[in-house]
Amino acid sequence: MLQDIRNTPETAASGIQIQLAVAFPAFKLEVDLALPGRGVTALFGHSGSGKTTLLRCLAGLEKAPQARIHINGTCWQDGSHVVPTHQRALGYVFQEASLFPHLSVRKNLAFGQTGAAATESRQILEHTAERLGIAHLLERSPGKLSGGERQRVAIARALLTNPQILLMDEPLAALDLKRKQEILPYLERLHDELEIPMIYVSHSPDEVARLADHLVLLNKGQVVASGPLQETLARIDLPAVFADDAGVVLDTTIGAHDEQDRLSRLDFSGGHIFVGRRDRPLGQKMRCRIHARDVSLTLQRQEDTSILNLVPGLVVDIAETDNPANVLVRLDANGTPLLARITRRSLRLLDLHPGKAVWAQIKAVALLD
Repeated sequence: MLQDIRNTPETAASGIQIQLAVAFPAFKLEVDLALPGRGVTALFGHSGSGKTTLLRCLAGLEKAPQARIHINGTCWQDGSHVVPTHQRALGYVFQEASLFPHLSVRKNLAFGQTGAAATESRQILEHTAERLGIAHLLERSPGKLSGGERQRVAIARALLTNPQILLMDEPLAALDLKRKQEILPYLERLHDELEIPMIYVSHSPDEVARLADHLVLLNKGQVVASGPLQETLARIDLPAVFADDAGVVLDTTIGAHDEQDRLSRLDFSGGHIFVGRRDRPLGQKMRCRIHARDVSLTLQRQEDTSILNLVPGLVVDIAETDNPANVLVRLDANGTPLLARITRRSLRLLDLHPGKAVWAQIKAVALLD
């Protein structure tokens, strides 16, 4: 089995601490972050917000004078003490796979493999290839792989360095939609299986919603927000960051299947929602996304409606949006936050204010699987 984290006394302290400031002629990156020591942290923001620069500073590829970087108790930099990149136990996956074209997939993977005898190394390599669905490609050359296959090889190669942390810089950016859909299940599998943290750079809200546990929002080199994914997405003081993609992520459980109407019921603390029939067992967890634009509000439960998903809640807060005709309403559905984007006229006619009881009518649910 692949060792997912190095078992040394230095790993006793959990978590990632990053404090740094890097100045360029027209840009300055300043961050002070405490991140989880396990799971996926997404760095999200528009182009030029500093996501890749931050990742390069973590890897030591970008100099950050007087920075402080600690990874689960291991010090990579503290002031003038700087561990060079080649001594940092990290795996780095770039936008382009950058495989050696003259080597087979197997030899590409073996190139960066460290820390085991020959027999064990071969077993670890084959286990990692199986984990990423590339075992049948080991004897092929990179030139005969699809873009998604090359990127899975690059991820496997990064894992075989026995890293303490996996850094991924928009690994799906160069892929078309079909290849992205091909590789996302493997990234989800890594999320579930790896003991090490993963820092994932993206400007795709869908990728972030599907993969992340923790979210860091960057804008013009500054940290706008940092926190658990569900809580951070539900903040209504950040609508401009997501623009039309404002919404929440729900972690649900399959509670029932309706064979007659070909529906599945997803349960969560606020109630339940129906989606098209999913071929999954009862009790399996599913993550879904509900956009604020797909939620309308009513004061009474509507019976004569084609909208199946009706969830009761209380108004918590109301915020402006970048469109002066609309507002964003945050609801509490028995501990689950929901967002609704409605017109200012509807706000006035319904007389909405914090504490008022409403029904959320959810017109669409995006399943993240």
